[in-house]
Amino acid sequence: MARRRSRHGSRSLSAPARPTAVQRVARRAIVALIIFGLMLVGLVAGLLLLETRPSNESASKSADTRPSDAAHSAVAMFAPTIANVALARGPTPDGMVWIPGGEFSMGALDPRSMDHGGNQAMDDARPIHRVYVDGFWMDATEVTNEQYARFAAATGYVTVAERKPTRAEFPSAPEENLVAGSVIFSPTSQAVELMNHYNWWSYARGANWRHPQGPGSDLKGRENYPVVHVAYEDAQAFAKWAGKRLPTEAEWEFAARGGLAGKPYVWGDEFNPGDKWQANVYQGDFPLQRGDRAEDGFEGIAPVAQFARNGYGLYDVAGNVWEWCSDWYRSDYYARLPAPAGVTRNPQGPPDSFDPSEPRERKRVHRGGSFLCTDQYCTRYMVGTRGKGEIRSASNHLGFRCVMSGKPSSELAPRNARNAVNATKTLDAK
Repeated sequence: MARRRSRHGSRSLSAPARPTAVQRVARRAIVALIIFGLMLVGLVAGLLLLETRPSNESASKSADTRPSDAAHSAVAMFAPTIANVALARGPTPDGMVWIPGGEFSMGALDPRSMDHGGNQAMDDARPIHRVYVDGFWMDATEVTNEQYARFAAATGYVTVAERKPTRAEFPSAPEENLVAGSVIFSPTSQAVELMNHYNWWSYARGANWRHPQGPGSDLKGRENYPVVHVAYEDAQAFAKWAGKRLPTEAEWEFAARGGLAGKPYVWGDEFNPGDKWQANVYQGDFPLQRGDRAEDGFEGIAPVAQFARNGYGLYDVAGNVWEWCSDWYRSDYYARLPAPAGVTRNPQGPPDSFDPSEPRERKRVHRGGSFLCTDQYCTRYMVGTRGKGEIRSASNHLGFRCVMSGKPSSELAPRNARNAVNATKTLDAK
């Protein structure tokens, strides 16, 4: 037995015996599998490297261009405007132009990285979303002093600014403060904090549409200027008398874009193309006395139709005076739309108003900006951006224009509308 163990042990320490034929075949198969596995791993690694390299390059390019390439962002966010092809029915109402309606992208990008984009993000103008509006007629210009005077003479209407405030409206106000008036821009003698707009606005007794700068001013020579100091109900009253209505916010933006899609300005991509001014806005040190350098030709408010019309024939849809829209203002309205990924048809705005900065105030939408807009403070001359105002408040940079639904003018325009002849009848030669 011991010898057997010795033989067994010596056998285990010596060179192995020659493998059989079956063993040789098995070993070759194992080696082949190992080599194939190594080749497969190398192939996969190479593919992953190729896949990753373009992605990293694209990310690098995106990171390099993101802060300044707003135009590429606009292409990604805005889809083309699809205007209706149907023509207007009936004759053109005096002083109005046909807006064909259709589908468009509504809203605005964050303008802070754009040239002359200012320092406000305009969060209430997003998300950008698709909207459809029917065709309609729209005043080519804002309603003028001459037109509003005809309305007031025909109806005896008295605006909110011409009425003495009541004790019910202001229960805690001293009696001596219950005086008719309105808000006017009051430039400052020195630089002020721009976060507080009360620094350059003041309540002026006796200021109203007839006296836009207060009791010492009048409308002589200003017949063709936009009427101002009109509260929302004052604009509504005129529109009803004229057989018209105020535009919805969606109608206003569709019209203002003039068929363009994704442009920051109603005229295109550049704020001041060819060093030529396109709108009446503020140039200079805001809000200093004599701060507006009037490089656009006007210090303060301008007559209507002094700049080129847009693609649909509208004047002054950027700058000069703000314009009332019929929608209630909510800062979160776009985010609350029921079909953000679809198309909202003929939106009428939210059922109520909410502005987080003044949650108790009932506000309607303003659009277009004014002669006071500047990249130092407010750049809402940029199309798609939104403004707002308390419905019974007025100022010397707030006006309106009207619309009519897309039916034959003989069905909608009563005799009073023809009395409201717009000054733009003589402007087509411009």
